[in-house]
Amino acid sequence: MNKYVRMAVEIPVGVIKSFVINLSPGRDARISPVCAISPLAELTIDRGAKVSIGKKFRLRSGSHIRIRKNAVLNIGENVSFNHGCMLTCRANIKIGNHVQFSPNVMVYDHDHDFRAAGGVKSMKYRSTPIVIGNNVWIGANTVILRGSCIGNNCVIGAGSVIHGEYEDNSIVIQKRVDTIKSGAAG
Repeated sequence: MNKYVRMAVEIPVGVIKSFVINLSPGRDARISPVCAISPLAELTIDRGAKVSIGKKFRLRSGSHIRIRKNAVLNIGENVSFNHGCMLTCRANIKIGNHVQFSPNVMVYDHDHDFRAAGGVKSMKYRSTPIVIGNNVWIGANTVILRGSCIGNNCVIGAGSVIHGEYEDNSIVIQKRVDTIKSGAAG
């Protein structure tokens, strides 16, 4: 779709969604009306959640942002989620300014607590905050796990699994080694 046609649709949708969310009872939401949200994107904010989203926010089609009860999500200015991204916040996620998420990036500040009584079925979670600095580019199909801290001016290579701390000005490339064993001729 032509980018001008897409923006002609996404900007009014963003204004309407931000207006409705900002006025919704039981939610502490401050979403800038200067944003572009696809009508095919999901932005779910549970009661008791706190959300702050800055200007020039973009959420493309097929992307999902879910902020659960009592969670805190802070997104800076000029942040873009490309097609098919997923962010689920159960505790605390902070994203700086000028952050670009390529297609299909997944961000989770929690894991299922499989050791809880009843196992995974008990729907218990272990959560640790995620912090993403300013001027960060995150490559396609990256997964960012709970407890991650990405510094300012970082580039995360496509297909990475991020967990831990990454200093400012880092370039993260995860190499994989393929091991192929041929069938034993017998």
